[in-house]
Amino acid sequence: MSKVLVLYYSSYGHIETMAQAVAEGAQSAGAKVDIKRVPETAPAEVAKAAHFKLDQAAPVATVAELADYDSIIVGCPTRFGRMPSQMASFLDQAGGLWASGALNGKVGGAFTSTATQHGGQEVTLFSVIANLLHFGMVVVGLPYSYQGQMTLDEIVGGSPYGATTIAGGQGQRQPSANELAGARYQGRLIAETANKLFG
Repeated sequence: MSKVLVLYYSSYGHIETMAQAVAEGAQSAGAKVDIKRVPETAPAEVAKAAHFKLDQAAPVATVAELADYDSIIVGCPTRFGRMPSQMASFLDQAGGLWASGALNGKVGGAFTSTATQHGGQEVTLFSVIANLLHFGMVVVGLPYSYQGQMTLDEIVGGSPYGATTIAGGQGQRQPSANELAGARYQGRLIAETANKLFG
């Protein structure tokens, strides 16, 4: 049984919800799954004024523990078409793991959210995936075998690079059933891949 970490940053709860779905998918493949978040780096008064969701249940991760997992699935919203500074700051501290090759060969993936349908989902996923590749990880996306991402019947996130959701300009839209199913699909596929490699 592989060990999977769903590592996320969520300002308003959309990615927190997606992280739960990703974890459910990984668990359905028999993996042991932990959900953890990266530290909030915005000053407390700024976070409160912006109405950040600060009461999230997931414990805060440390960089050192990344090496304890067979797979790391990274989720974060977009900030101007790239990962937010909170996630970037956390991953930037993993230089020691990179130098020692501690993450080489592990399985990784990415998921994200944007305010709009064209708000930089794929670029944000690639900003995460670039980090995972530098760490020497094997990247698994959300292939078109998940047909839900191809629907024209509703507004829907999803891309072959990872599961996504659309939050709305005021954060008013929550992840849809289709988007959550995509997140579960990706989580299961990543865990199945890790099971094959580390079983």
